Amino acid sequence: MSVANTITVDTIFEDALQERLDRPQSWKEMCEVTITDHGVVRSSYMSTTPATQAVTRGTGAALQLFAETSDTLSITTGRDLGMVVDLADLAQSPWTKPAELFKRIGSLLNEYIESQVLAQHASWTNFGVGDLNSVGPAADTATITVSANNIDDIIRGVRRLVRAASGQSLMNENGLGFVWRPQDFEFLEAFVQANGTVTADDALENGVDAGLKYLDASHYLSNDNVANHVFAGVKKIQRVGILRGTYGRAHTIPFPAADSNMFFSGTAFYSRVDIGLLTPGAHTALVYDINVSA
Repeated sequence: MSVANTITVDTIFEDALQERLDRPQSWKEMCEVTITDHGVVRSSYMSTTPATQAVTRGTGAALQLFAETSDTLSITTGRDLGMVVDLADLAQSPWTKPAELFKRIGSLLNEYIESQVLAQHASWTNFGVGDLNSVGPAADTATITVSANNIDDIIRGVRRLVRAASGQSLMNENGLGFVWRPQDFEFLEAFVQANGTVTADDALENGVDAGLKYLDASHYLSNDNVANHVFAGVKKIQRVGILRGTYGRAHTIPFPAADSNMFFSGTAFYSRVDIGLLTPGAHTALVYDINVSA
């Protein structure tokens, strides 16, 4: 015999929206970030460097010429996000609150910056299979199949190329960084767990988190790498310009217009970001587009 009583159950409602699965971000650590209200940020570098000359005593010095080239960071690309909520929904919903909405808007705009930085890979120096097997830079586009057996070789190879490009002092000052895909980060974790003593034991017990300092490099994680590309190199070389007047500003707009004759009976929550990106011409040999297989 079956029992099929009709009953009611106690109900509880959470007082906050479920936590959003924010994508990891690395751009603030890897990039030189300039927040300004200027539309253009100009810098310059010596593109033609004179050579030292032999000295003959009692004769005049031969003066040399040099040339400078301007780099321009233009903050012209905008991205926004606005959401309108009906007044009744805003009053009745315990989840749809301004603080929660703006938190999500901010996360999504920061994720946009992350994706735009990683889309700059064509401006960086290629690093492929040939660079793992070469003393000097090969700027190879042949993809590397990342594994726990070669991820340390990739890290050392990038450091070698930085030194070969006379970037040791900048690497000492700013540090070296990698922005791995999740599958690459798993290989890094496996390598860390298999090598060393105290570090390996800690990794076996606690795993490895993004931001790990290992093999004298910082290791970050992103879900926004362009397919078959990983960002690496000296930190604070790639530049990001952000317009101060719009970034992080939360705007609440009551009764926003629906069209020329109507308005929404609600409140709009709005923010935007305006950015520019630049890989400085003098330092392209210090940031790398690691070509990786899927």
